[in-house]
Amino acid sequence: MTRTLLVVLGACLSVACSRPAPAEVAATPAASATAATPAVDYFDNSGRNDVLAGGEKMIEIDTPKGKFRVWTKRTGNNPTIKVLLLHGGPGGNHQAFAALDSYFPGAGIEYYFYDQLGSSYSDQPHEDSLWETDRFVNELEQVRKALKLGPDNFYLLGHSWGGILAIEYALKYPGQLKGLVISNMMSSIPAYNTYAKDVLMPQMQPAVLAEILAMESRKDYANPRYEELLMTNFYTQHVLRMPLEQWPATIVRTFSGINKEIYIPMQGPSEMAASGKLEKWDRSADLKKITVPTLVIGAQHDTMDPKHMEWMAGQFPRGRYLHCPDGSHLAMYDDQKTYMAGLIDFLKDVDGGTF
Repeated sequence: MTRTLLVVLGACLSVACSRPAPAEVAATPAASATAATPAVDYFDNSGRNDVLAGGEKMIEIDTPKGKFRVWTKRTGNNPTIKVLLLHGGPGGNHQAFAALDSYFPGAGIEYYFYDQLGSSYSDQPHEDSLWETDRFVNELEQVRKALKLGPDNFYLLGHSWGGILAIEYALKYPGQLKGLVISNMMSSIPAYNTYAKDVLMPQMQPAVLAEILAMESRKDYANPRYEELLMTNFYTQHVLRMPLEQWPATIVRTFSGINKEIYIPMQGPSEMAASGKLEKWDRSADLKKITVPTLVIGAQHDTMDPKHMEWMAGQFPRGRYLHCPDGSHLAMYDDQKTYMAGLIDFLKDVDGGTF
């Protein structure tokens, strides 16, 4: 649930693209317990219709405003573990999941990048009525069918806004899933807003917080000073705990590519609280209805309350919690080894029938 910061991030894009990733988040193999050289059949593309484009496929979807196309990209072949990735935003893109390229192939996991409608490589219609959670769930089901994923192999991993979408999908289509992963997302936006007000804001310097809130009261969100204060006093503490100049280029592109025509109506313009269509979203009471194996991933320094996410794991009948003690909202980068090892262990445990 993060907003696009075009001015600041655009300025650092050339820096991020021109230097290697820092040592602590460099592309390294996963822990030996969870990564092994994939079998030859992992690279077997027999019968696939996406070989020509390296696994990419444009999928046509029906919407109340007509037909559009969304972009997906497959990597690998595993008949029993196929992970569809739901990016954050809303209106973000798949690039924040790029770190998985360093881990999933070595573990033999088949996975799919996917830009939701309105995002980056997918069609971007200017239709305000399309930006509703229920319509995104309907789109997701069409994508699942097109990719031929089902209860024998279909894992859904949603990060941030993608976690909301994953929860909604699991409630509507429970019979299609083999496993579910909710990454860095609480089950209640009102609870998130309370956490931001009572915990995150008091951690900021009083003068900085006062200046941010004053600009918000004037709705001065386009002010470069607003973005600068957020980046240096909030994002590098709670979104990605690395100096801005060391942020991976994929993350810079993720932020600079957010579609604000989707993000602002749904999330709202402020990072201090959600105020859009999602403001009252709360599925906490419904988590017990999701009976497939479910992993909840939280992080100590996240924008989301780690205690709430740990509580969520206990509400799922077959839940597990993975805590990233050094991570923030993008724990897949700033606590990468913990995140990837725990995620891969979960997928392997479910696949092996030991969860």
